[in-house]
Amino acid sequence: MTAPRIVVRRDGPYRVEGDLPLLRTAIVETEFGEPIAWDEGPAIEAPRSPFDLCRCGRSSSKPFCDDTHERVPFDGTETADRGPTASRRATFEGDGIVMTDDLTLCSKAGFCNGRSGGVWDKIEESGDPEVRQQLVGMVSRCPSGRLAYQVPPDPADVEPRFEPSIGVEPDGPLWVRGGVPVVSEDGTPYEVRPRQTLCRCGQSRNKPFCDGSHKRVGFEG
Repeated sequence: MTAPRIVVRRDGPYRVEGDLPLLRTAIVETEFGEPIAWDEGPAIEAPRSPFDLCRCGRSSSKPFCDDTHERVPFDGTETADRGPTASRRATFEGDGIVMTDDLTLCSKAGFCNGRSGGVWDKIEESGDPEVRQQLVGMVSRCPSGRLAYQVPPDPADVEPRFEPSIGVEPDGPLWVRGGVPVVSEDGTPYEVRPRQTLCRCGQSRNKPFCDGSHKRVGFEG
């Protein structure tokens, strides 16, 4: 059986190989528009592997590719840093917890801020068990992996457990979970990460990863 992976095709879609479940994943917000949780499901019936997911943002069969990129030229040039996220992370030390932040991966999901403050405020108040728990929850819900945390002396990131899968966020990116490899159009693998968000609107300045441009351009799909 083919190992699961996602391959970026030159100026084209994402080729999904292997057995990777596809499902809806939507952000749950409070009445104040504050992201607080994820809603998962239902599953999306996909063609037999391999299959293609739209990357240009203009398919009439979203999330699947319908070859619109061949009729309407699409510039899918990859611009993301190929290096490890550890080389880009800023470190914030708290009380018995360390938070790291790779801003280049931000997809503008918004879990890092809330009415009670942002994660950068909470790391400074992490000696309070309740605040620390809030911090852990906010960091763990970040879909792109921009934010992570460690509990010293263990240097490893504490990550939520995900089965390999692809979430399709309404009007937003693909949420790739469970350490699924993403491979560049030239065959070079990106760093394998537990949480990743891939651009689905075609407008990211950090392709193939999402940079929140779907909100700027009003992407629907």
